[in-house]
Amino acid sequence: MNPGNFTQVTEFILTGVSDRPDLQIPLFFVFLVIYGLTVAGNLSIITLTSVDSRLQTPMYFFLRHLAIINLGDSTVIAPKMLINFLVQKKTTSYYECATQLGVFLVFIVAEVFMLAVMAYDRYVAICKPLLYTAVISLRVCLLLVSLTYLYSFSTAIVASSSVFSLCYCSYNVINHFFCDIVPLLALSCSDTSFPETFVFISAATNLVCSMIIVLVSYFNIVLSILRIRSSEGRKKAFSTCASHMTAVTVFYGTMIFMYVQPQTNHSLDTDKMASVFYTLVIPMLNPMIYSLRNKDVKAALMRVLTSLCHSLKSM
Repeated sequence: MNPGNFTQVTEFILTGVSDRPDLQIPLFFVFLVIYGLTVAGNLSIITLTSVDSRLQTPMYFFLRHLAIINLGDSTVIAPKMLINFLVQKKTTSYYECATQLGVFLVFIVAEVFMLAVMAYDRYVAICKPLLYTAVISLRVCLLLVSLTYLYSFSTAIVASSSVFSLCYCSYNVINHFFCDIVPLLALSCSDTSFPETFVFISAATNLVCSMIIVLVSYFNIVLSILRIRSSEGRKKAFSTCASHMTAVTVFYGTMIFMYVQPQTNHSLDTDKMASVFYTLVIPMLNPMIYSLRNKDVKAALMRVLTSLCHSLKSM
């Protein structure tokens, strides 16, 4: 198809989660609750791990950055999505779409590697406790987080640039609720082989490397737990690992389903449903899975609430 025969699009139309008019308002309230819980949960983690002196450890440092990533990831998607439930014409400008894709990729790639960093942190803490403070020092924490953000930003720039360097002619309806790579490539009227190849290789490499770190870390953690003599101690440790692995499995499972497969096998409607999990549901669940079930975080929350109550009474 010759792109010179068509007019370059200046805006896109998003189909949303569902095109059924009778579902728009119910879905609006469902996703409003999900986003509200996401903001409340992740802001709580960010605040508690920042102000409470007892949570100034590497584990909570990484949890704070995971919460920042989850909050950012959800905020890039949810507000525009919620507005689109209430309007008739779900349009987004060309540059707004490009910005949304770029920022979304920064957060989603960062989450992939932050999960790996957290798994490594737990491996050192459980398997090499005597070396923990030396191996996971403040300098190492800052380095790991900085490299995660730097790599995710670089990947996002290349991926989003390659997608929006293509020509989009005439047809501008994106079969999705946000500007994602696969539905955008399906609209292009130019050769998409480079962005398709880059996204496939990048996603596969990122997921495989991250999953290897996670699996090796948790394999060694499980071996260490099995050496614990107390049955109660083993049960408690396994419970914690099971919660973490549930979140990791759901996240990696949906990411693999979405990106590490040839485009010819994609069903955009199915991918749309899977996207709901890793853009909206998982950021809501992570605070509960990683932190709100944690006794230290619960104690910190109670201290903050008690302090606030005393402050209000003294006014």
